[in-house]
Amino acid sequence: MRIQVNGKQIDVGESLTGHVETRITETTAKFSGRPVEAVVTFSKDRHEFVSDATLHLSTGLTVKAQAHDADVYGSFEKCLEKMEKQLRRYKRRLKDHHKDRQNPIEVMDAQYSIIDSGGEDNEPESLQPMIVADMPTQVKSLSVGEAVMQMELNGAPVLVFRNESHGGINVVYQRQDGNIGWVDPRNLG
Repeated sequence: MRIQVNGKQIDVGESLTGHVETRITETTAKFSGRPVEAVVTFSKDRHEFVSDATLHLSTGLTVKAQAHDADVYGSFEKCLEKMEKQLRRYKRRLKDHHKDRQNPIEVMDAQYSIIDSGGEDNEPESLQPMIVADMPTQVKSLSVGEAVMQMELNGAPVLVFRNESHGGINVVYQRQDGNIGWVDPRNLG
């Protein structure tokens, strides 16, 4: 497994890098089976350290977590604890998912745009949105269950995916009442 440890405007020493590599290896051996890559990035936000961790699994799914703490090691341990909780919750489903899937998860390239909200006081001059940034992204082909699991593993409020059963674009999202919403334009029944 490839483990990459980065620092944004902070120096990540050998001791911290070694600690991260050891702990990530222990955690992935316990829960996920065959991880492909882990990326951990440390940054500083005022008086706290921020740890962002992303773990790419051989199944094509991705686990993400983030944590803050006054100590850099503490922020990483909190981040890893969140990741362990996600992996523990989905351990059986991750293994079952990998067994049932004949082919790797397919991805489709897409464009992701960030639109300027105009701020609270600014009223837009027209209905044409002002694009701040365009970035490439990928839309994965998943079952609805896999999409819900991927959304929760990423800690994201919404996930756009290509439905494996019919190839159409679908959306799953976290509703305010705590349930999961599913938008499928082809499901008109």
